[in-house]
Amino acid sequence: MLLPTWMNALPFMPLLILVLGLCLGSFMNVVIHRFPLGISLSRPRSRCPECKEPILPRDNIPVFSYLLLRGRCRHCKTPISMRYPLVELLGAISLLTAALMSDHFATAVLRSTFLLAMMAVVFIDLDHGIIPDMITIPGIIVGFAIAPALGISWVDSGLGIVIGAGWLLLVFTIYKIIRGVDGMGGGDIKLAAMLGAWLGWQGMLTSLLLGSLIGTAFGLYIIFKHKGSGQSTLPYGPFLGPAAAAVLLLGSRLWTWFP
Repeated sequence: MLLPTWMNALPFMPLLILVLGLCLGSFMNVVIHRFPLGISLSRPRSRCPECKEPILPRDNIPVFSYLLLRGRCRHCKTPISMRYPLVELLGAISLLTAALMSDHFATAVLRSTFLLAMMAVVFIDLDHGIIPDMITIPGIIVGFAIAPALGISWVDSGLGIVIGAGWLLLVFTIYKIIRGVDGMGGGDIKLAAMLGAWLGWQGMLTSLLLGSLIGTAFGLYIIFKHKGSGQSTLPYGPFLGPAAAAVLLLGSRLWTWFP
């Protein structure tokens, strides 16, 4: 596979990007855990949730420490969730994929930032059923500001923000009137606006469609295989995040498939 020209600037660039991705994935584990709880990202030091012992620097090497420790805390031997190395690997894969699909270093950085943000959205929504404003609000502002660098005009980005937020707000309102309960949270509405800012109105609508299709398929699986009910609730972020990542990387090649 031919590398983008900018990746030839340093020897072993793909390996360097993978290592950086692992480190950023490790940081994303901190973000995913601490953001919803309102805890500082820098203090206190990471520690075992069971025995409360601080994690030693040598036990904090992404993926490798997990393997060396055989997935257990050094002190109390409590099993460590597979989530941690998984997020670290996703960070590495995200950065390398963004780099390989970007013709310029700056574009790779922007795409990597978006993919890491989507990772945080997915896992925080899975754990807490919320999408933090600290991700979506800055995401809307940054996305609109840098849209042309991703091939999205400011007009399309602005339309994406308005249509994304407006469409989900309309769905939210109609569902509330008909069912008398909230069908989604405000975080989903702000996330749609963020996707509109980064992906434009076409990319945002494609993300909503793909996310809805994935979520519907998963919901049907739960109903038929695990005895769920039509009243079961599923967070939208875990389905919308991967859909938006696909749109970001594939662009018009993806949404032109839809009439």
